Amino acid sequence: MVGPARVKPARPEGVNLRRPGNRPPTGGGTTSWGWGRVTERQSGARVAAARGTTGPPLLASRLNPPALPEPVLARPRLLSRLDAGSAGPVTLVRAPAGWGKTTLLVSWTRLVGGSAGEGAEVRADGSLGHGPGPTPAWVSVEVGDDGDRLWSYLAAALRATTDPALDPLDAPVPDRAPRPDQLELLAAALAAREQPVLLVLDDLHRVTDPAALSGLEFLLRHGEQRLRLVVGARAGLPLAVHRLRLAGELTEIGPDELAFTDDEVADLLSAHGVRLPAVAVRRLRERTGGWPAALRFAALALDRQPDPARWVGQFGGDQPEIAGYLHEEVLAAVDPGARELLRRTALAETVCADLADALTGGVDAERVLSDLAGDGGLLSRDDSRPPWYRCHPLLTDLLRAELARLPADELRELHLRAAGWYADNGRPADGLRHALSAGDWDRATELFVARWPELAPYDGSGTSVPAPAAPPPEAIRRDPELALACAAERAHAGDVAAAGGYLRDAAAQAGTLPTPRRDRFLRLATALELTLARLTGDHSEVRAAAARLVRTRNAPATAPAEGGATGGPRPGGATGEPVPAAPGTAGVGPRGGATDDADLRAFAGTALGLTELADGQLPAARFARASAAAREAGRPRTELVAASRSALLHALHGELRAAEASARAALAMPPCHGWACRLDCGYAYLALAVVALHRDQPEEVVANLALAAPAIGGTEPDDVPPGAQPSRAETAAEAVAALCRALLRHDQGDPAAGQRLLVEARGRIADLPAAAELAHRLLAAEADLRAARGDVDGARELLTDRVRDGIEPLAPLVVALARVEARAGDPRAAGRSLPDWSAPEAADWPLPVRVEAGLLDAVLARDGGDERRAGRLLEQVLDLAGPEGLRRVFTHAEPAVRDLLAAHLDSGTAHWPTVSDLVRGADEPAERGPAEAPPALSEPLTERELTILRYLQSILSNVEIASELSLSVNTVKTHVRNIYRKLDATRRREAVRRARELRLI
Repeated sequence: MVGPARVKPARPEGVNLRRPGNRPPTGGGTTSWGWGRVTERQSGARVAAARGTTGPPLLASRLNPPALPEPVLARPRLLSRLDAGSAGPVTLVRAPAGWGKTTLLVSWTRLVGGSAGEGAEVRADGSLGHGPGPTPAWVSVEVGDDGDRLWSYLAAALRATTDPALDPLDAPVPDRAPRPDQLELLAAALAAREQPVLLVLDDLHRVTDPAALSGLEFLLRHGEQRLRLVVGARAGLPLAVHRLRLAGELTEIGPDELAFTDDEVADLLSAHGVRLPAVAVRRLRERTGGWPAALRFAALALDRQPDPARWVGQFGGDQPEIAGYLHEEVLAAVDPGARELLRRTALAETVCADLADALTGGVDAERVLSDLAGDGGLLSRDDSRPPWYRCHPLLTDLLRAELARLPADELRELHLRAAGWYADNGRPADGLRHALSAGDWDRATELFVARWPELAPYDGSGTSVPAPAAPPPEAIRRDPELALACAAERAHAGDVAAAGGYLRDAAAQAGTLPTPRRDRFLRLATALELTLARLTGDHSEVRAAAARLVRTRNAPATAPAEGGATGGPRPGGATGEPVPAAPGTAGVGPRGGATDDADLRAFAGTALGLTELADGQLPAARFARASAAAREAGRPRTELVAASRSALLHALHGELRAAEASARAALAMPPCHGWACRLDCGYAYLALAVVALHRDQPEEVVANLALAAPAIGGTEPDDVPPGAQPSRAETAAEAVAALCRALLRHDQGDPAAGQRLLVEARGRIADLPAAAELAHRLLAAEADLRAARGDVDGARELLTDRVRDGIEPLAPLVVALARVEARAGDPRAAGRSLPDWSAPEAADWPLPVRVEAGLLDAVLARDGGDERRAGRLLEQVLDLAGPEGLRRVFTHAEPAVRDLLAAHLDSGTAHWPTVSDLVRGADEPAERGPAEAPPALSEPLTERELTILRYLQSILSNVEIASELSLSVNTVKTHVRNIYRKLDATRRREAVRRARELRLI
């Protein structure tokens, strides 16, 4: 529950629109601040404090929030985050220039200290409530503030925020950096206050001397959390951030949270009087990365554009207003060496330290990149090892514009360095692009011929990089395989039309090749035809091209003619059959031998598997064979594609150990690093979500589904590469994700919501030509959820019609029908419906379906009075489920299953630990019921007690905890006793367990 923050009700649409006469009043009452107002008493107190100090005069403007340019957008999600964070010691809003730090802090400060009436609050959804809270004091930090100057303003702010009549600060507040004895008096006075003191410090990064903040850190440690800081900063913050983070006393808001969402972008544009279609709003948000400054520049410029939607498509960081801001506010503070590194590495979409060193000729890129991504916030960093970095898209535009002004020889040298590094580090597609950009035609051709299987596009979204300059015609006449290399580069970028053009150019010159090279040319051209057919969604041509490609292993060489086999995709993506040529040249390929054969099997098998998956099939065996062939050929990119899909299909079949091993191995492959291959990684995470579902690990399911977003989120039409049709390859993944979410909803006590998800998923795969198996899995789950809601007749009818159709596989449907009959109270009908799960053909069923059938068989035997048979059947079921770790079929089954398991413990079993764990797990859902908030403590823990409670999870002793928090041991012991009393615990472990149950830690 997010803590409250006092606010004035927001204006319509959450925006403060310009109104005539909105000026500060000259009379009594209140002082207008545009949106939210500060009372005259508060404003006067601050000005008086500024004038009444004994040191140099202070500026009242530094003790009051600055005026903001209108319109100001209300962002309740961030206001609530600030409100929740201000309940703790330190809240840090840190981001580079232009990310709206000051705007957010000013808005929140005025809301909290405004005139909405005592106790007005903003909740997480932006609605109003009531509750008391401290009034914040504001300090703007300026360049050159040393310890004495900063403390003079801090002292004025402290005096202004404390009311001598209601809650005085019983200690003198020094106007200069305080001595240790003064700090102790001030800390004691703060600790004795009822109401905390809330200070907002904007631009704290301008303080460069850590000693200037030592006094504040002392008060934070010893003021019993009566001093709370809300800090806005860029880079190089001299606070002890790591210690605060470790102690759980730091709330951080960074660029990812400050970035505008689509809805916020639409609201901002609306406030500026700009109307854009939703597609253009989304494109603008993606183009700017949600950067507030760029969005405001865009909003101001769009107001003057005759075609705003078209202008958004051309919007970039090289525009004068954006470029000027980036130069003055962002790059001006960057060290010249780091700036040069940024400029040279802008050649690449993403960069790691080794690539950066290769491009710059340096040796310390890791340190520079880490600094720019850490305190600098100019780069984003992924979680791979070694880490990869990427720049904001608008900053990348600016840096590339600067890069384009380099001398041609220097720019060519950069492309050659990049091509060499990529080729040597498993990224041949990027290497090919840079080799072509450098005009090194021989290197580009050699790279294509040697690495062609790794150049196929699998993500389906293409890239935003511009096309390299076309080779001169004489270069293609001299070597037609150069045109094939250009076609492969354009296909990888998603430009199907350009790739087809290069393929036709290659075919026109292929007749000049000597006979031994024609076979290789045919193979490479056929592989490109297959790729283009897959990109255009022509599944019949994919199958035909794959067959032609495989036949090239033993077929005689062919002599392509213009408009023949390699004449480019015909309308619809198909090409003609190759024309036989002179015999005697079979077996001549890019690499030759067994490795070349493995390349063909991996490439064709992966393409066919993707096509079948797009049709709704679940071709686990095909992907497994393709993965093995790719591993044999040493093609990690192809192996990743096949292994990630194979992992998902193994998980669906219940082969959880193989699925988990394959998914984790896929995620560890180098191609997954640096934001590359996100679709393939998404499939691997989806496989882990299915594994976690069957093992009854709901938190893991949710986490992995979030990471699987590239695979299950679908493809927007505007993201499809030019010339390609939207791929349906992710439809099956989306249906699997819906199945996982539906079962989670059922487990949380909301089967109706789960049923809706399944109905929608079945509708999405209804048009797939071969989705019977997946559709039956969804249908069986929907019937279970209908029965759980009491609609047994509807569930029976849903299944009976499909079973009568006789479309295989029927096992999931007939087992689900038997469960429905058992739930309806008709064990005889359930027994008649239940198939023989021990028959040899049942070995091909998905393991969860087979285990469910055996479990129901055992329950029916026990209900029929045959305890011995029930025990024997249950033992067989446990033999099946145990090795894979299947739990959910037991823990979320009918109560009769729990009774069966408990009785099995008494009768003896070879799976005693497993059964004991399952009995406990079967009890938990009944005890939990629907997902609810944990009960509140009758006496809540204080903030200091919560901090110490977090340390109780560790192995630290009370003495060590006291040292970490700069407290006395007796103080820690007192807090620990209070924690035990409030949690009704007698030992540390019991207190931690109870706190986890209450979701306090």
